Amino acid sequence: MNKKIFASLLLTIFLISLIPSLAISAELDLESKSAVLIEATTGQVIYEKNAHEKRPPASVTKLMTLLVAIEAIKEGRGNYEDVVVASENAWRMGGSQIWLEPGEEMTLKELLIAIAVGSANDACVAVAEHLYGTHEAFVEKMNEKAKELGLKNTNFVNAYGLPAENHYTSAYDTAIIGREALKHKEILQLTSIKHYRLREDTSKYTQLDNTNKLLWWYKGVDGFKTGWTGEDSGFCLASTAERDGLRLIAVVLGAPQRNGNFRDSMILFNHGFATIMFKEFLKEGQEVGQVKVGKGEKDFVTAVTAERIGVVLPKGKDEGVTSKVELLPMVTAPVKEGQVIGKVTVYKENEPLKEFDLLAKESVERGSIWRQFKKLFTDLVDFD
Repeated sequence: MNKKIFASLLLTIFLISLIPSLAISAELDLESKSAVLIEATTGQVIYEKNAHEKRPPASVTKLMTLLVAIEAIKEGRGNYEDVVVASENAWRMGGSQIWLEPGEEMTLKELLIAIAVGSANDACVAVAEHLYGTHEAFVEKMNEKAKELGLKNTNFVNAYGLPAENHYTSAYDTAIIGREALKHKEILQLTSIKHYRLREDTSKYTQLDNTNKLLWWYKGVDGFKTGWTGEDSGFCLASTAERDGLRLIAVVLGAPQRNGNFRDSMILFNHGFATIMFKEFLKEGQEVGQVKVGKGEKDFVTAVTAERIGVVLPKGKDEGVTSKVELLPMVTAPVKEGQVIGKVTVYKENEPLKEFDLLAKESVERGSIWRQFKKLFTDLVDFD
């Protein structure tokens, strides 16, 4: 093995050993067949039960449907105000639905609300066809996204979650989908809606009431999606909650009794908020200083955080945890926006726990010969 690689591996193992363990060994009284609780910023697992077991997710599938749809909109495949015309395929869908008629028109945003709030299967097909041409092409994109996220125990056959051979995911994989979904504020905006009226201006209005009862029952919950298709899937829920700067994601699959998915999720959240904390040092996108630029059209570039900077710790164990900002003394133009120009290191009793990149907030092009000559002359005058 290359000596540098070996040394790097040893350092990584050493740093990991310094991070306090967050996975609690105590058993929780969960009825669900599989479950997981993770911290959203870092992805660290706090509690798990058969977390990698393949399970039918029922309508929890729609969390990936929303993610792929939102990303498609941001890529320019559609706009929220697009008028979507329902197809016969959408009309033929069973299960939970908003009773779309062939040829009926509805905005893309309304259909996304119908998916997030009312768990509408017909809306899933209409959205899929509008964004990718066919439902099958949309599902292919869902599986591509699963591979991109590194999911090992996930495969989708449809966008709505009705039972199908080879349609499965795991509690852990679903939590990772939820973590990715949190990158898009629009998803929380959709999944936190409690009530919504479709077709409000007609006599055929449809009242949507969010199926995620934790929006009422548990402080801090603002997402994501429930699921149930019968005994095979049981009652499922992927949810997220934030309190005191700590955001958690809980997933339970296969709860045997109605409301068991809510019960188990609240047990997981109570456990997480009681046992861990997030110690934050800097917010995402926060400016932390400037780095000198050589030969540039500007003399300095602003350094910003690439992400929220902090660490997850057992509650009450944050004493002696500090951070240090280190900026490069100088960079030479051209400087690209997003270029690494420094780092923040978090320490526990002077031992490094984790490092974070600091990035250039803006690009700085190379300065003209005249500007460089003028700058050199000014520096010489100042030196004298």
